[in-house]
Amino acid sequence: MLTSFPSPKLIFSFVLFLFIAVAFVSISPNPAMAMRRAPPLLFPAAAKHTATVIFVHGLGDSGYGWASAVENWRLRRRLDEIKFILPHAPAIPVTASGGMAMPGWYDIFALSGKTDDIRKNQDESGILLSREYFNGLIQAEIDSGIPANRIVLGGFSQGGAISLFTGLTSKYKLAGIIGLSSYLLLDPKFANFVKENDNNHETPVLMCHGDIDQVVPTNFGKISYELLKSQGFKVTMKVYPDMGHSACVEELNEVEAFLGTCLPAEGDKKSEL
Repeated sequence: MLTSFPSPKLIFSFVLFLFIAVAFVSISPNPAMAMRRAPPLLFPAAAKHTATVIFVHGLGDSGYGWASAVENWRLRRRLDEIKFILPHAPAIPVTASGGMAMPGWYDIFALSGKTDDIRKNQDESGILLSREYFNGLIQAEIDSGIPANRIVLGGFSQGGAISLFTGLTSKYKLAGIIGLSSYLLLDPKFANFVKENDNNHETPVLMCHGDIDQVVPTNFGKISYELLKSQGFKVTMKVYPDMGHSACVEELNEVEAFLGTCLPAEGDKKSEL
């Protein structure tokens, strides 16, 4: 039996208040497409900053939903050179919730827990707008002196889905990509998007899923994994028994180990002199 870990929680009222109370940042040069976003939650590197992880929350959550996981990783002092960025999604109308506004990276048309319902209607314009935002976060880190090959992009659920899609079609060669309890977006068109920017075929990809997930079906995660594997991506999938749409200590330990492999401390390098 796996030890349970507090899963990211829906915090609608707090997040909506947060978006109203803080200074907003527009990410699109097109006023008609502009979205307002709260600045991400930042965890500075505990030592010299040589790498960055951008970790993306799921539908209805905020960056604060994953703060405790980051704090646990930092307490273990194995990722001291890594800065963590936890973005907050803007509040958008979600069709599956009757048009109610909630934090989301793109619209969701069905929450039936059925693979076909998730795949048949996808918010391509919203997905591409969020991809632009995350590529902007990556570019900002590069501008600050962190090379793309020292940056990992990952997330949970909807955040994992947008991380997989953004990372695998990014114009930047990343250090690693993580998708927890997630799936590959726009999979019928995915190969065409890769042709536009095929920089991450050799980038390590970690996918994790619970075997009793009722929100993003486990089978959908496996289908996405098999599709990526068939197209030659360097992807690994871990399935956790008795875990639903959540996270567990064992899974987060796996993520920590993956980050350590993708982003080894540069202080560990031996001098060539």
